[in-house]
Amino acid sequence: MSTKLTSGARRTAVLLATAGVALIAAASAAEAHVTVNPNTEPQGGYAKVSFRVPNEEANASTTSLEVDIPVDHPIASVSVRPVPGWTATTTTSTLAAPIKTGGGEVTQAVSKIVWTGGKIDPGQFQEFDVSFGPLPKDTDSIVFKALQTYSDGNVVRWIDLQQPGQPEPDHPAPVLHLTSAAAATGSTSSAPTTAPTTAPSVSLAADGNAKSTASASSSDTGARTLGVAGLIVGALGFGTAIVALRRKNTPTS
Repeated sequence: MSTKLTSGARRTAVLLATAGVALIAAASAAEAHVTVNPNTEPQGGYAKVSFRVPNEEANASTTSLEVDIPVDHPIASVSVRPVPGWTATTTTSTLAAPIKTGGGEVTQAVSKIVWTGGKIDPGQFQEFDVSFGPLPKDTDSIVFKALQTYSDGNVVRWIDLQQPGQPEPDHPAPVLHLTSAAAATGSTSSAPTTAPTTAPSVSLAADGNAKSTASASSSDTGARTLGVAGLIVGALGFGTAIVALRRKNTPTS
């Protein structure tokens, strides 16, 4: 009695199993991205966000994170929470057009934050908390291009933009999506409710040991969903092969 699968059954099993492996790999890659969490906030409000940085290397530690704050849609107040072992350095830039606030005009804004001095070992991640506000009302998203530097000198540039209808790029930039204030049901704001009257705020919170309480972002949820889907598809491929084998082994009357 032959125990070989038909060529059609073999092709089906291989395709389904391959698709499952691909989905699992995609989920793992998504989890390894540098992201901003939460990734949605209301326009015009204040928000505390975390830049979540996982280590992708097996034999090197992350030693630096650089995040660009776009000045085409500037943010008047930027406050950095201390991270034990890390030093945060900010760069300010003069704005092409001042930001009008209730207390006057702001002519400069933070355009870059760099964290150095610490390390993120393989298999670990770190969150870097920043308070922003007020968030711009003239755009529906803020792109925070980021550079992740490793102890072996490798630099990963998280700067790629998602294009409509295209697959996610290999190194997508962290994006904070902004919703209209009228549509927002609430905010995770924990920052002051008043804007600065002169120069932008660049301060460190007193609670240096506090950990981020930001919930997992929708990108992490999507990654887990992809992982589950990959396992299901892989199982279907295996099951198809087993069914085909049993049918082949069942004697006909």
